Amino acid sequence: MSRFPFAWRPVVLASSCLCLSLAQAQTQPEALDKVVVTGNPLRGTLSLPADALEGDALVLQRSNNLGDTLSGMPGVSASNFGPNASRPVIRGLDGDRVRILSNAGASVDASNLSFDHAVALDPLVVDRIEVLRGPAALLYGGNALGGVVNLLDNRIPTTLTPGLTGAAELRLGGASRERSGALVLDGGSGRGNTGWGWHADLAGRDAGDQRTPRFDSPTDAGSEARHSVRNSAGRSQAGALGGSLFFGSGRVGLSVDDTHNTYGVTAEPDVSIRMQRQRLATAGEWSGTGLISKISWQASRNRYEHQELEGDGAVGTTFKSRGSDGRVEATHTPVATVLGRLSGVVGLQWEQLDFSALGEEAFVPSTHTRQSGVFALEQLDLGAAQLTAGLRQESVRVRSEGDAPDAQEPKFGPAQSRSFKPRSLALGLTAPLGQGWQFSTNLSRSERAPAYYELYANGVHVATGNVERGDASLGLERARSLDLGLKWEGVASHVHLNVYETRFDRYIALAATGESLDDTGERFPVYAFAGVPARLRGVELEGRWALPTAGWAPGLKLALLGQLDAVRGEQQDTGEPLPRLAPLRALLGLDAQWGAWTSRLELRGTARQSRVPVLDTPTAGSGTWRLALTRQWHQPGFDVLGYLKLDNGGDRLAYNATAVATIRALAPQPGRSVSAGVQLRF
Repeated sequence: MSRFPFAWRPVVLASSCLCLSLAQAQTQPEALDKVVVTGNPLRGTLSLPADALEGDALVLQRSNNLGDTLSGMPGVSASNFGPNASRPVIRGLDGDRVRILSNAGASVDASNLSFDHAVALDPLVVDRIEVLRGPAALLYGGNALGGVVNLLDNRIPTTLTPGLTGAAELRLGGASRERSGALVLDGGSGRGNTGWGWHADLAGRDAGDQRTPRFDSPTDAGSEARHSVRNSAGRSQAGALGGSLFFGSGRVGLSVDDTHNTYGVTAEPDVSIRMQRQRLATAGEWSGTGLISKISWQASRNRYEHQELEGDGAVGTTFKSRGSDGRVEATHTPVATVLGRLSGVVGLQWEQLDFSALGEEAFVPSTHTRQSGVFALEQLDLGAAQLTAGLRQESVRVRSEGDAPDAQEPKFGPAQSRSFKPRSLALGLTAPLGQGWQFSTNLSRSERAPAYYELYANGVHVATGNVERGDASLGLERARSLDLGLKWEGVASHVHLNVYETRFDRYIALAATGESLDDTGERFPVYAFAGVPARLRGVELEGRWALPTAGWAPGLKLALLGQLDAVRGEQQDTGEPLPRLAPLRALLGLDAQWGAWTSRLELRGTARQSRVPVLDTPTAGSGTWRLALTRQWHQPGFDVLGYLKLDNGGDRLAYNATAVATIRALAPQPGRSVSAGVQLRF
């Protein structure tokens, strides 16, 4: 693992010592840990590490994309193709190995196909974001082999709330001079558990080119000095309506939402993307008696399209996806056994995706993916400990239409299809160790069917600057994972430690072939998808320690924060590092609260990443600091939260090692910026 810049070594040491010193601290009464519902249908204690971002923390952390919103979490980084297109990277895995969900349902877009395609979900209107780190293929399929990100909102109301409630938020400033706002309204009528509820939300954002410290931006003629990321402005609008009917033993609801997003493609100075996604969703549950205690379901239909516009407004390439998904879970009544109470859930999930790309830059043919799976998860309560075991069986079929009959330059060949039968198993244990400590472990074997672009791609991928070739003979991607966790929970303090290792029998990697191809007078290196043995190992350490202040500052609450994470991965046959891995990262922070005022100071250090594939280049380490100040006003009938943030206070130039090489030098991290906002809740 690469070294930290000298000035930031104290951050690493201090954050590590802070977290580990909690083991020697005097035990405080235990506090309830965050309840995470993603991957947890039995509401037991999760054996996989999970995090949730909500409330004031979500308000302060929100960015104009999902990746940057979550990149401060342990083990989570971002792909950062400029400020508008950024997917979460979990434990070194991205793309089709990280499942992005909307209220536990599929989010259909083209963000897994290319780094310059934005996720079609806006963090501005969500109530909570849950992140499950590690393989969750058991419940969500092979696409969750690396983890799950679930965005939760109230578009289909889940509780009956008579009257009117809501929130309005306005945000200004930041490195992109953002102007954004959102309005969320919830209401209903009824009494007890019978009635109806409704939801409406609107959101909009307008941002300019992202400002940065001075840097040398590559150009066709060499380089130019810049203080902003070229062609990185964007604007978006989103809205939704939904409602639920509540009856004595359950509920059923429906929602419709529409998202528009237009933004510049940083890799190409005069190309922009115009994107739209429409989603119709339904969800509900029924509580019964007898063998089945609860049945829950959800389904959605998604229509996604984006056009890549040239500088003169002409449409270059059009991407379309039409997707449907559904999920049914049945929870059985707990059964008493000689070892303890046994509870469980069985489920059925199905998805279909029809994808097409039309235009000069299309490097994947039109494809049709059909996927279904059945799963079972059982939980045995062994007194204070819990043992979980589960199995999932899937059926996946991926069909390519091949070249169109009138294709002027055939490159995809004839129509063809592949079928796969992925299977996933998992075994987990959580056990209390006394005095607030808890041990957890999870052992899993997961399989993922190759995605349509891994099978059938063939052409120049402008976002990566490569020719990408799929392999229609690829087999299942197989992984075995072990995760060990140790946590301590106190009233106002905690420490969480996780270590993990994932071994791939066949990791589907995009590897250089050594060839190059001429396309319209320009040479592009050729990369091909292939299954290789690989290994990923990592550690995540995070803690908070409440400082005593009663003797010298009554009413003041102080807490130290520490965080450290690292991941290392390589192909086991060649020893070559896996691409786009985050380097060693550390955080040291101080939280302060005095009455209605709160503040946070954070120092973040990122090591130099020199373990890169042969054709990549190292990324320098960096250190930044940020400051946030908030003020709460509580009035009868409404609350107000105001906040002021200073980011990258030292205006340090920094690059993201998890960004694809073609964009890294073009899009440094944001420079010094000030942003402010206010949220009204009623």
